[in-house]
Amino acid sequence: MTTSPAPTASSPTGRPRVVIVGSGFGGLFAAKALRRADVDVTVVAKTGHHLFQPLLYQVATGILSEGEIAPATREVLRHQKNARVVLGEVVDVDVDARTVTSTVLGRTTVHPYDELVVAAGAGQSYFGNDRFAEFAPGMKSIDDALELRGRIFGAFELAELATDPAEVDRLMTFVVVGAGPTGVEMAGQIAELAHRTLRRDFRNIDPEKARIILLDGAPQVLPPFGPKLGEKARRHLNEMGVEVQLGALVTDLDPDGLTVKDSDGQQRRIPAATKVWAAGVQASPLGRLLGDRTGAEVDRAGRISVQPDLTLPGHPEIHVVGDMANHPDKYPGVAQVAIQGGRYAAEQIQRRLAGKQPKGPFRYRDKGNMATISRFSAVADIKGLKFEGFIAWVIWLVVHLFYIIGFKSRVTTVLHWMVSFLGRGRSQRVATQQQVYGRLALEKLGPGFEASKTGGPKDHEDDPDEVNPEQQHDFVGRRTA
Repeated sequence: MTTSPAPTASSPTGRPRVVIVGSGFGGLFAAKALRRADVDVTVVAKTGHHLFQPLLYQVATGILSEGEIAPATREVLRHQKNARVVLGEVVDVDVDARTVTSTVLGRTTVHPYDELVVAAGAGQSYFGNDRFAEFAPGMKSIDDALELRGRIFGAFELAELATDPAEVDRLMTFVVVGAGPTGVEMAGQIAELAHRTLRRDFRNIDPEKARIILLDGAPQVLPPFGPKLGEKARRHLNEMGVEVQLGALVTDLDPDGLTVKDSDGQQRRIPAATKVWAAGVQASPLGRLLGDRTGAEVDRAGRISVQPDLTLPGHPEIHVVGDMANHPDKYPGVAQVAIQGGRYAAEQIQRRLAGKQPKGPFRYRDKGNMATISRFSAVADIKGLKFEGFIAWVIWLVVHLFYIIGFKSRVTTVLHWMVSFLGRGRSQRVATQQQVYGRLALEKLGPGFEASKTGGPKDHEDDPDEVNPEQQHDFVGRRTA
């Protein structure tokens, strides 16, 4: 492991130092809001891109490429002279010395700060059943979306080769767990893949006979949208051929399927090759670390309790925004909360550094909820006004296009939408073994992978580049599920 020397006590410019952890909506919009401030901004993130997470399901189902929803953070901030981008995962925060420690592939870097914005976001929650992740990827990262793309398209390919009818049925059964916006959108797009895009591409199987199941323990689809829109979404999904099963809890999950417990207590088995987990979120582990360092409370979902102004008790220099923050007003974990929180934190920082009185408490301005069900159909709840069908779908298109970063990405996104929505094609149907098995292989390698990629001395006696032959067979022998 190598360690970069700790920077000097003051920045080279002598200006206040603002460290932003995370390049998601909260972190990026906080950085951009400081573009005219007399500060030095350092954005530390474990990925080199800004992810437009609401469109991940379109990457997973072949509509968009990952580049269109994940522009490089350096490119986004290239014209902002007071900002720099650093790759690394934050592993420690020293609130007394006011430093943030990040690491990437064995290299550790220390970043001093005068003001800290923590916007590390959230990951998938399996409600204590983390073993489910091996067979049911979530929808929180580009890696997740590409793995799911490989599993979905790979399932049809293997079904074409299968001769056992039971195996064909298992391979052509797709289960989405979670009937929130992500789950509804994912189930709808898998249905469109099977019924429109792929229906003429195979000879031994009929993709239209694919079984798509949407599961949730809640009594309705899209709970945040209210009963009326939730019921309309459920009916539309049924018309598309999606089986909506509510009041159903997943109790077990393995490569060949899952076990479900219904509201009446009965358990049943669903054989399914491809499972998608779209239920529940867990805040970044950084929330618990900050709680330990500052004494702030952390809830079961890992969110840290913040003051009304998004700072931590006793630490007005630490601002927490987005999915990590447990605000007294209990704001939802949506992109707009992070965007508005990032901008608010940036304004507070500028006021503090200018010696001005702080602004009033953070107030989230709810701009509504929306979700697509299929092409030309969506539901939207905007400030009490409820829309459905084509009008809601157009609103969804305009809003999402507005928040995509970069002119180039907007143009290519529109072109891909035209191909997919006006025609039957999907421009991103490439599926590789690396997409499906890469995550499992990295987990098998464990800490040896990091040591092998540093280019320096290895801490382990065994060569981490060498994989046990039994492990190799284990990788190759795994199914797409």
